[in-house]
Amino acid sequence: MSSTIDRDPPTTASAPARAGRTGPHRQGIRALLVRLHFYAGVFVAPFLLVTALTGLVYAFAPQLDQLAYGDRLRVEEAGGPTRPLSEQIGAARAAHPEGTLSSVLTPAGPEDTTRVVLSVPELGERQRTVFVDPYTAEVRGELTTSWGSTPLTTWLGDLHKNLHLGEVGRLYSEVAASWLWVLVAGGLVLWLGGSRGRRARSARGVLLPDRAARGVRRTRGLHAATGVWLALGLLFLSATGLTWSQYAGARFEQLLDTAGGRAPELDTLLPGARPPAGAQEGEHAGHGGHGGSGHAADADPAAFDRALATAREAGLGGAVVLTPPADASRAWVVAQKDDVWPVHYDQVAVDTARGEVTAHTRWSDHPLPAKLTKLGIQAHMGVLFGVANQIVLAVVALGLILVVFWGYRMWWQRRPTRDGDRARPGRAPARGAWRGLPLPLLIAGVPAVAALGWALPVLGCTLLGFLAVDVVVGRVRRAPAH
Repeated sequence: MSSTIDRDPPTTASAPARAGRTGPHRQGIRALLVRLHFYAGVFVAPFLLVTALTGLVYAFAPQLDQLAYGDRLRVEEAGGPTRPLSEQIGAARAAHPEGTLSSVLTPAGPEDTTRVVLSVPELGERQRTVFVDPYTAEVRGELTTSWGSTPLTTWLGDLHKNLHLGEVGRLYSEVAASWLWVLVAGGLVLWLGGSRGRRARSARGVLLPDRAARGVRRTRGLHAATGVWLALGLLFLSATGLTWSQYAGARFEQLLDTAGGRAPELDTLLPGARPPAGAQEGEHAGHGGHGGSGHAADADPAAFDRALATAREAGLGGAVVLTPPADASRAWVVAQKDDVWPVHYDQVAVDTARGEVTAHTRWSDHPLPAKLTKLGIQAHMGVLFGVANQIVLAVVALGLILVVFWGYRMWWQRRPTRDGDRARPGRAPARGAWRGLPLPLLIAGVPAVAALGWALPVLGCTLLGFLAVDVVVGRVRRAPAH
């Protein structure tokens, strides 16, 4: 299928014609990028493929939830006045008296049900969520949820994040996120700085493959041009994925602490009250989620109505999560939960006995790093801009799958075509490209790569692994035959 006419000239730094045009230093940098892009693509592409496939399915989790649990998530007939929260909670507790009352999520839209979240000891970190029709106080059903997510969304999320392999499985997604930006950036440099120069001078040459090309050149054009179109989306997914990864995420958290980029915590301590002995600052603050809080007994259902009324008077609209205090020294927490742009994430601490707000945090008061982190994660999950967000993620995921396919196809097309060699894959770019780099770049590059390896530990470890394999393979090939 591929012939010698379809192949590129050698990519080593010793090609005289090319070196004369681009200079030896530039050619050395290009040769190094070619080798890095090749090896990273070959070994990391399977991780990217799995990430793209699982992310593609996870992006449409809301629609899948409606198919699987629509009878519980939505009411039969919307309209009319809603029943008090106390009545809805009473119906939920009558149907499910087990455990303790953890929180309540009010409906986000007129067709949504109220969610009464129960902390049940035998469920561990998960909760039992009871779905109640806000218009009739009829219990629609229940689900075992995890921080507000349905069983299906939780399963799909764990599949995307760790392949259901726990903390060890998280390494797969961190490998993908750590190398994705390297592959994208390197690919852009190689494509825009091609030896022919045509691509850098022509927008059409950059954005569209050459339809007249055949064989490996045609495949490379499809691979590279698609990568250009996807570049911003892929870089965004890489950056946001790293923010909550296992090791790079820990480094990111340190950076946020150093830069003062954390979201402000809501002070839930009631005026004049003292926290119980041994309680740490912020220990009982609300999280605005659906997790259990370890209450010894149910809060008074009527207090939910008072907390909601006070929060509404303070300007909190839309869907809110109401979390009762863990002890008498703390206030109720009422937190907005509107993840669709424009987002609403205000929180208030409410003293239900006095009917007043004791503290608040406003979304507008969040530092810029905290805002960007929150919004980035929501966009990565496909919820920030609704269906449009999901469509963009689907296009990027499908495009990445095609880029990976074309990358492997190029490797196969570059295989030897002589009889007896057809089953072998294409040859890797020549070794020793680093010798063509200028000395100042080498001196500056070593500490820069070391710093990058510290910030992205998985990237650093896998890069060392690539280098070790490369050295071993080189020595084996140089060893004299016996």
